[in-house]
Amino acid sequence: MDNKNASYPDLSCLSLDGTWRIQHYRPGEMKAVDLAAPGLDDRYWIRGLVPGDIHTSLMKRQLIPHPYYGHQDQLSRWIEQEEWWYRTTFDYELSGGVTERHELTFEGLDTFATVYVNGHEVGQTANMHRTYIFDISRVVRNGWNSVAVRFDPLQPHHQEKELFDWSSYTKERPWLRKAAMNFGWDWGPRIITVGIWGSVNIRRTRIARLDQVYAYTRSVSSEEAVLEVQTSVRAVPRLRYTSYNEHIHAAADTTTAQALRAEVVLLDHEGREVTRQHTLTAVDHNRTDTWNVQLHIPQPHLWWTHDLGEPYLYHLQVLLYSGEELVDRYEHEVGLRTIELQLEGEEGEPLFAFVLNGVRIYAKGANWIPVDNLIGSAGDARYVELIELAAQAHMNMLRVWAGGIYEKDIFYQQCDRQGILVWQDFAFANALFPDFNQDFMSNVRAEVVDNVKRLRNHASLALWCGNNEIDWLYDMKTAAGDIRSPFYGEAIYHELIPDVLADSDPYRPYWPSSPYGGNDVNDPDIGDRHNWQVWHGSVYPRQYGDKPILDYSIEGVSFHHYKQDLALFSSEFGMHAAANRYTLSRYIPEESFYWGSEEMDYRNKDTNHRKGILLMEGYTGIPQNIDQYLDYSMLTQAEGLKYGIEHYRRLKHRNSGSLIWQLNDSWPGTSWAIVDYELLPKAAYFYARTFYHPLLLSLDHEPGQDMNLWIINDTLQAFTTQLEMKVMTWQGEVVFRRSFAAEVPANGAIQVEQISEVEVLSSTDKTTESGQEQSITGWQAHEVFVVLSADHPDIPDNHYYLRSPKELHLPTADWQIQVDKQKQTVTLIGGAVLARMVKLEIAQGRLRFSDNYFDLLPGQRKVVHIRHSGEEPINWSSLQVSALNRPL
Repeated sequence: MDNKNASYPDLSCLSLDGTWRIQHYRPGEMKAVDLAAPGLDDRYWIRGLVPGDIHTSLMKRQLIPHPYYGHQDQLSRWIEQEEWWYRTTFDYELSGGVTERHELTFEGLDTFATVYVNGHEVGQTANMHRTYIFDISRVVRNGWNSVAVRFDPLQPHHQEKELFDWSSYTKERPWLRKAAMNFGWDWGPRIITVGIWGSVNIRRTRIARLDQVYAYTRSVSSEEAVLEVQTSVRAVPRLRYTSYNEHIHAAADTTTAQALRAEVVLLDHEGREVTRQHTLTAVDHNRTDTWNVQLHIPQPHLWWTHDLGEPYLYHLQVLLYSGEELVDRYEHEVGLRTIELQLEGEEGEPLFAFVLNGVRIYAKGANWIPVDNLIGSAGDARYVELIELAAQAHMNMLRVWAGGIYEKDIFYQQCDRQGILVWQDFAFANALFPDFNQDFMSNVRAEVVDNVKRLRNHASLALWCGNNEIDWLYDMKTAAGDIRSPFYGEAIYHELIPDVLADSDPYRPYWPSSPYGGNDVNDPDIGDRHNWQVWHGSVYPRQYGDKPILDYSIEGVSFHHYKQDLALFSSEFGMHAAANRYTLSRYIPEESFYWGSEEMDYRNKDTNHRKGILLMEGYTGIPQNIDQYLDYSMLTQAEGLKYGIEHYRRLKHRNSGSLIWQLNDSWPGTSWAIVDYELLPKAAYFYARTFYHPLLLSLDHEPGQDMNLWIINDTLQAFTTQLEMKVMTWQGEVVFRRSFAAEVPANGAIQVEQISEVEVLSSTDKTTESGQEQSITGWQAHEVFVVLSADHPDIPDNHYYLRSPKELHLPTADWQIQVDKQKQTVTLIGGAVLARMVKLEIAQGRLRFSDNYFDLLPGQRKVVHIRHSGEEPINWSSLQVSALNRPL
């Protein structure tokens, strides 16, 4: 179903998407009036797609090399200095004798553009994040028409502007309403995009139009849901014609009001009508009329996240009639659900918890960055695949990070349909912004209004958030002496945005910043928290006004600090890992594909590369070659996230969510992502299928200390199960076994048992094959591993190692392998010893493995199904299988 703020009869909308002509000039080289002229001969301009961007258009014509390969992004830096032109033509039929309004709509212009229709300048733009609508009724003509768009380089729009104390990665961007990540971030390069990045259409309106529709759930129960639909209608003024000296003049007829009827219809997902309401109104050209309709739905299907139920969607239609003529329509998928942000528990204890349909949920998920640095050219399939991957890893929330964009419609449609909640940041990240400037604030207000009205009808949208890390970092940088100015931008997050939301979306929670709350704005006892002690070495605890301290040491960046974090909600935390071999090798010259090369170093945009080395040094040891780097960084990220997230989930009575930084990559680099740029999951992604599973067995253990066995249940059903803990040698011998009965409450976490590590390792009885018992003493922690299992069919096994990988004495693994190309399976049969982190690699992107980066027990039979998400043939000849203890 099309997802626009308003949709309308097909005959009333002409799409201008497709092939346009593109050319560039030095700023001021040519007169705009000449290049915008309808009769300009542009046959020898290059062709490019809309939506799209200049970089992609030039790449397709081989006019620039691919900017993601090697250092080649440097070769396209000239693009940001040029003036760029787009042109297209279209045929249009005007209706004689009927007054109509014709509006040219751009859903994304990047960024400073001037728009011309038939050579006439109809308007200018200054914000990548806005939808721009131009009334072209006075200049559009019957038959052939032309549209031209000129894009200015950014520099003239910021070079005379004040520079502020703080703007991460570049000082130029605070005045520019453009995706912050375009200027480079600590996971991506500077690539200043330009072009028409959203769809373009011409909308024809006669008599009246639906100005906006707002649908929100008033209440839900098993017996009835109430959906309130607020609709605004604007009349198109009729024209009266007068003759003066043989010239015909048109003027608005102010005397006639339009008699209109609106039908509000709700259909189920089979297209059957559930309920219908109608209203009558009369609207004159001087005003917009707004009315509310309440739809009562008996025995409703509620919208749930996919882990708690069905993300059921109804289909809402608002049909506007003048007499019997349908003059406008709006259609949207809607979910019946309530969403709250609970900040205090029943006993008055602090919380930061999302409550869906009256149920306090545990938010499991990740932060989302733009799917590509070349945003305009990213296709829908990329969105569909990434959100499918998130759902398959049991994620129920994605946070749209402030340094990117307000995402494309396809993102929210997919989250609606796949049952994933959206935490939506406004596009303000890591900088001071000129909230004292009237023009800037007017631009921002229009941006906020545009996107709130565009997105507010999505069932998946759970929270609006004012910015990313600005309140927190303003405090830290002020305390450190890096900022001496007032908090420029504060009025945006604490005044402007709340004001817009109070008017346009008052029933959805708002949070001013992330992190936010408490005495240091990143307080574990109030609000949400970003944990960057792990990886960045930030030293906690810290109070408001304290000078920040960084500890770049093995201990300072260790992921064992997660267990000290008692956050109510952890909305950012993570660790680097290399992209998969195929992804890196595709974008790094072969001669530079080795650990420590300059090209490999260029893949890592973080400000201090020592952090990744320190993490690996303390856990796996420092890699000596590219294969070890791939394995060690992947394992450190996967085990580190498992360690932290299982800790957060064991604190379920207090902690209500964990969102990994980050789900995806926008280019092929080394980053915090758990799915790389070629849409190949890393080891941490496959770990997430267990550590984010609604039913989790967890072992809380530190070297030399007791083993605490937990079970976490995020479902709404209580159950009883039998748990088993086995301690095994690398050869598969069970040296310790114990079973436990557990009564597991709904939506809860319980500690089942506590066992001494000394008891497990010091003396164990086992039975030999001959049936004789023998005593085995003196097992070492680095000689065994732990397997947790349950007799509940839905609970996955979980594996633990009692010491870090660099301390383990792992013998060389072996296995048998069978490949069935027809069934698209690889079957592995374990050999005599455990194979640690078995990795299947195929030189191809967009592959989906039923499992990967797994442990293969001695004698275990493991069948891995492989498919290509685009149904392309699999490159079986490139298959390689390795393990940590059997490298390539």
